[in-house]
Amino acid sequence: MFEKNPVCQLLNIQYPIIQGGMVWVSGWRLASAVSNAGGLGVIGAGSMTPELLLHHISQCKTATNLPFGVNIPLIYKHSDEFIKICVDENVPVVITSAGNPKTYTNTLKQNGIKVIHVVSSTTFAQKAQEAGVDAIVAEGFEAGGHNGREETTTFVLLPSVVRSVSIPVIAAGGIATGQQMLATFVLGAHGVQIGTRFIATYEASAHENFKKIIIEAKEGDTFLCLKKLVPTRLYKNRLFIQIQELENKGASVSELLEFLGSNKSRLGIFEGDVENGMLEVGQNVSIIDKILSAKEIIDEIITDFKKTYNNLKF
Repeated sequence: MFEKNPVCQLLNIQYPIIQGGMVWVSGWRLASAVSNAGGLGVIGAGSMTPELLLHHISQCKTATNLPFGVNIPLIYKHSDEFIKICVDENVPVVITSAGNPKTYTNTLKQNGIKVIHVVSSTTFAQKAQEAGVDAIVAEGFEAGGHNGREETTTFVLLPSVVRSVSIPVIAAGGIATGQQMLATFVLGAHGVQIGTRFIATYEASAHENFKKIIIEAKEGDTFLCLKKLVPTRLYKNRLFIQIQELENKGASVSELLEFLGSNKSRLGIFEGDVENGMLEVGQNVSIIDKILSAKEIIDEIITDFKKTYNNLKF
């Protein structure tokens, strides 16, 4: 069914499903499991040191002989070192985000690496294409973690981006099922990037307390905040309430930074303090109700996609 799919052909994968690169979640175990199941597994470099990224790449190569990628948020201080590691280690795919794609795209492509850039607007999609990236992830307002200031939903952003560029477009934000994947294809997507759904897997490095939050969360349990810093969708826990109170009082950027300190994401996601840590999740938590293996999730999505496609009636 996906033999001629542009994303599958570009990345040399079986299914056009890209696993999101999530801080403290996306280590080599999850990335290799997704790749072995037919998608593109992605190591999330955002929470790593250069030495740790090198370790995860090495372990991933041992665990799979299929393509995998590394997600590099360009706002982090180790970006230069991360890029050099990916080049030296011949990583097949690099997904850049939160920065200017012109900075590293040529270097990566000259070394045979496929480059995908994450955007939250049509304007940035066009700039990414001009920078020479191979594909674009159009990420809507529903997504967890860092988000677009315009608050454009996936189903509004996606068709606009598809119309504005000529390279493959991958939909992201709120996607967890095969039905949703099919819906993005109707709107012109060539693939999907899925993050939050892969947190609730056996292979994810997230703490079990966080995984439990994922499968128990309901509609309305996430909210976009921290717009004075970087807009971020969080689960509504004690920390979120404190952030909201500060924002409602008109806290300055420096006051917010002082309150957040460092390692709040690690505290919640990796160490399991789900009240005082920062829990970055998408709106689709409300439709996730069980922990599965990465392979079971991909198989379920593809089965659901095909069944929905075959049952369509007009």
